[in-house]
Amino acid sequence: MQTMVLIVRILFVSLFIGLVFSDPPPVQDFCVAVTDSETFIPCKNSSLVTIEDFMFYGLNATAEFNDAGQALVSVNVNTFPGLRTQGVSLARADFAVGGVAVPHVHPRATEVVWVLEGTFLSGFIDSQERVFSKVIQKGDVFLIPRGLVHFHKNVGDIHGSILGFYNSENAGRSTFQDTIFGCGVKEELLGKYLGLSAEDISKVRGRKLNLCGKGEAGSSASPN
Repeated sequence: MQTMVLIVRILFVSLFIGLVFSDPPPVQDFCVAVTDSETFIPCKNSSLVTIEDFMFYGLNATAEFNDAGQALVSVNVNTFPGLRTQGVSLARADFAVGGVAVPHVHPRATEVVWVLEGTFLSGFIDSQERVFSKVIQKGDVFLIPRGLVHFHKNVGDIHGSILGFYNSENAGRSTFQDTIFGCGVKEELLGKYLGLSAEDISKVRGRKLNLCGKGEAGSSASPN
């Protein structure tokens, strides 16, 4: 019974997000992305489409935890070609105790967060620098407006998990440290703007960052 309720809730949230399009609405039934094409063919020939093009496996498994105590499984058009033109994607994020999703933005999508397990301090910051945050728990749903900086931290005493739903096939993900320190911004500009020494900047850039130019921001990381 609990499994059925869970499935119904997931379908409801997916339908809700899908109806509130961020991407352009489709002009055909489906467009399964061609990920291995060298001729830039946007869609797989419809006669070759099978049920497997509309399946994604692995959301029930926990990914590898990063240094911040977060493990992320993204389900966007880069990992699930059947999502192309459908205006929806999602991600599962697992958190160790004390684990965090560092402040980041999804430039192309609104996000709805659903807590599967655990207790989180979650919030976002609007364009007037006001912070909206709240402790959320299992079963709670939290809305993050499109393009706003947001964060999550597992403040409970057990492993935590959340699902993020997006009204875009590829919401994108940008963090402050990757954008500022990972790109080719000159050190003198960073020093003046942030008040950091060259040594401080070198220390930050020495960490494992997702440098610019290495693929779409949402291809391996999202929702959250």
